[in-house]
Amino acid sequence: MISVAEDLFPYKSETLLIDGKALRYIDTKVPSSDSELTLLCVHGNPTWSFYYRRAVERFSPRCRVVAVDHIGCGRSDKPAASEFAYTLAAHRDNLIRMIDELDLQNIVLLAHDWGGAIGLSAVHERRDRLRGITLLNTAAFPPPYMPRRIAACRWPIVGTPAVRGLNMFARAAITMAMSRTKLSADAARGLLAPYNSWANRVAIDRFVRDIPLTPDHPTLATLQQLEADLPDFSNVPIQLIWGMKDWCFRPECLRRFQQVWPHAAVKELATTGHYVIEDSPEETLETMEAFLSQFGIPARDAT
Repeated sequence: MISVAEDLFPYKSETLLIDGKALRYIDTKVPSSDSELTLLCVHGNPTWSFYYRRAVERFSPRCRVVAVDHIGCGRSDKPAASEFAYTLAAHRDNLIRMIDELDLQNIVLLAHDWGGAIGLSAVHERRDRLRGITLLNTAAFPPPYMPRRIAACRWPIVGTPAVRGLNMFARAAITMAMSRTKLSADAARGLLAPYNSWANRVAIDRFVRDIPLTPDHPTLATLQQLEADLPDFSNVPIQLIWGMKDWCFRPECLRRFQQVWPHAAVKELATTGHYVIEDSPEETLETMEAFLSQFGIPARDAT
């Protein structure tokens, strides 16, 4: 078992073997809990389940919280690109497998960054298990633009050496994904901990390269299908919590979700950047608290 950032994230990781590769996840299922709700936390790039530590701490006494580490990320195995596809579809299929293997029911999806597309496409296949959706700065459609800071990480010759050799993508995110505040040293250390070598940064690089910019890119069709499927969630309670100072998933991404889901509850955080929970933790968690109350989660004071 890989113990990454155990002093900062003291939750035991469980293991699901998929094609011989260890997918690891946090599962705080408490037999004595009165709530049947499952909060399914799906991270993006370059984070891992550690990003949701505050949500785990706050909500796990009152409901089941499951936080996945995608293959290549966090405490999960990090196979070479020749051994795992590292595409949106591959991560989606792994998440569906985990939902089925753990028999997750009454799911509220909590997703951020790439986790939005991965999580939404997975729960779309298991809509009978879904109760609600909370999204933090993400997208679920072909990219309407390419931020220059990310495009630079795809440059021929220098892109991969910068991302995997110098860890420039993950290190840059420590400051660039924040706006209102600065990450603490412990938070920065925790976010970077799994990505400490060339081999361990394979997923960071592959996520960057999985952004479809040409018609023949395999993930373009996956995102187009997901966008077409978004109206299928119209009868599901949805919450959109958005850092409005995010240079990556800018406010126009929020507006696209609002167009397809006019019923969604929206919380705009005016001075918050991309790492929403890190930049505005209390506002984010309080907003989530109010949303989750409709599903019967016990009040915080009651615990």
